[in-house]
Amino acid sequence: MEIEPLRIKKVPLLSAQAHAVLFRFTDRLYRARSLNEVYDAALDAIADGLRCPRASILRFDTEGVMRFVAWRGLSERYRLAVDGHSPWRPGDHDANPICIEDIEVADESERLKSTIRKEGIRALAFIPLAIDGRVTGKFMAYYRTPHSFTDHEIELALTVARQLGFSLARHLADDDARRLISIVESSDDAILAKDLRGIITNWNAGAERLFGYQKHEAIGQPGTMLIPSDRQDEEPIILGRIRNGERINHYETIRQRKDGSLVDISLTVSPIKDSAGNIIGVSKIARDITERRRAQEEQLLLLREMDHRIKNLFAVASGIVALSARSAPSVVALASSLRDRLNALARAHALTRARSSTDDYLEDPATTLHAIIQIILAPYDCSGDETTRRFAIKGPDAPASEKAITPVSLLLYEFATNAAKYGALSTPTGRIDIECAEDGGCFVLVWRESGAPAMTNEMIEGFGSKLISGTTQQLRADLSKQWTSEGLVVRLCIPLDSLAPSAIREGGRDPGPDQSRES
Repeated sequence: MEIEPLRIKKVPLLSAQAHAVLFRFTDRLYRARSLNEVYDAALDAIADGLRCPRASILRFDTEGVMRFVAWRGLSERYRLAVDGHSPWRPGDHDANPICIEDIEVADESERLKSTIRKEGIRALAFIPLAIDGRVTGKFMAYYRTPHSFTDHEIELALTVARQLGFSLARHLADDDARRLISIVESSDDAILAKDLRGIITNWNAGAERLFGYQKHEAIGQPGTMLIPSDRQDEEPIILGRIRNGERINHYETIRQRKDGSLVDISLTVSPIKDSAGNIIGVSKIARDITERRRAQEEQLLLLREMDHRIKNLFAVASGIVALSARSAPSVVALASSLRDRLNALARAHALTRARSSTDDYLEDPATTLHAIIQIILAPYDCSGDETTRRFAIKGPDAPASEKAITPVSLLLYEFATNAAKYGALSTPTGRIDIECAEDGGCFVLVWRESGAPAMTNEMIEGFGSKLISGTTQQLRADLSKQWTSEGLVVRLCIPLDSLAPSAIREGGRDPGPDQSRES
């Protein structure tokens, strides 16, 4: 069996002059600090090495159109006429040079030949520029007369193209790196990197703001310095997952600042790989979600409050129906009583939410504590006979600012609702007496129920109690409760500056020696 000899492609040896051209070109590329310097060096190398008076460099733009980026000796008319022309598409592989020794005999359109002829060009070469093996542009060499391209010229042109491609890739990578660094440094999120041992290697300005450590304080330190003592097991688990090539998205946890305070964060963790694809580190992006958590908690509180109020409204409405039915002499009277009481209940409920410019249904909004109490307890009052009235207000009145109306109304509404469900207002003969007084810069209100069924603290403990507690704190008030044989007694002490900036006044009261109002 005869074996054919191995054929090795011979690469033509470059001349000493060509080596000198490449040496100068390589040195200038190494020193170049901008793409313009790279282009100038490449055009000089093309002109010197290929002995052509004119040359150009073109690259694909973001839309995939071949555009001139640098040139020598070409008119604007010619550049505009051939702009966009390319024998290759972006990303083509294994592109080879195309040499036209004489345009007059080339297989090109007459229109293109005419354009080239008018520029005084007879021969030209298309040399592909590639980055990572994919065509990204070309350089052109132009001759005034027909030209036969030698193997040495083609090899020199390809070497220049390779060097130019490497330099373009380096500058593009540097530009990308600078943009990435700028993005990282200007990010509001904390961005940091660690090696696979968990030691911090990079730390941006966002991390300084979020965690309180300056860059020089963080780099070289273990990342566990940010993790609370009760969460130290998170770090080895995260590093283990990253070593396996996993990515962790939006992991919500808690981290510790330099001053010891804790912060809620959303953490995204990704592996850092080298050029060979080996995992060499960990990148972490931490976002402060304190405000989001607070908003979620407030939303949950509002939803629970809405649920609580709706349940209360149904319970109170049911109690009002029963109350009206016991005293109504006829169906017409029952309907009238229910309508009046439900309208009064709606007005009382409206006081317990924040008012806005659209709240035009309150014709005469309450501005004092006595007026607020009147509105809230009106649904449970039986008009007519003095002996059937369910509540009385005694003592001085106090103004309530717009800011104070909602929390004060909410407290009194909760007291009235509980009384209607469990206390004095849940019985036909129950009664509420409210005593007001001034005591050392506070307005004191004592809510006293009588004729109530037996009641214990457990009967009204629940979300309503939490609502009362939170509202009391909002007013900076003191509240105490006591259960007697007659019913509940509540003592509420509100600082006057929480009610209104003006001083306490005697207002909204009926004439009489005890300066009181009774309903």
